[in-house]
Amino acid sequence: MSPFFVMSLLCGLIFGQTASLCAPSEYTIHVEKRECAYCLAINTTICAGFCMTRDSNGKKLLLKSALSQNVCTYKEMLYRTALIPGCPHHTIPYYSYPVALSCKCGKCNTDYSDCVRERVRTNYCTKPQKLCNL
Repeated sequence: MSPFFVMSLLCGLIFGQTASLCAPSEYTIHVEKRECAYCLAINTTICAGFCMTRDSNGKKLLLKSALSQNVCTYKEMLYRTALIPGCPHHTIPYYSYPVALSCKCGKCNTDYSDCVRERVRTNYCTKPQKLCNL
């Protein structure tokens, strides 16, 4: 084998193990309140993608904290607030949601992320829909 081929193979293995595909991704959130007449479809960005992790074969020998896996999570974010249309005066018609500015692979922070993937999740409107593009 040529030295160039061996170096290319090694670089591919090294960078293939460290590369991730974690980035802001477009997402639509559907928000409705029982008291309000409309459902609001909000276009935002969330962190989504693949992060490289390694699962240890020596699970019984390591502390539980050493076994946590990296997830695609927020590096920088801001919150925006939308007004849900068709709400009566006694109802708070505002909904705040995160907007991902940048993402990273890291431990999941339950302060601002849902770290558990639900089996059944509905993201649709049951009422007439209004679109919010901010």
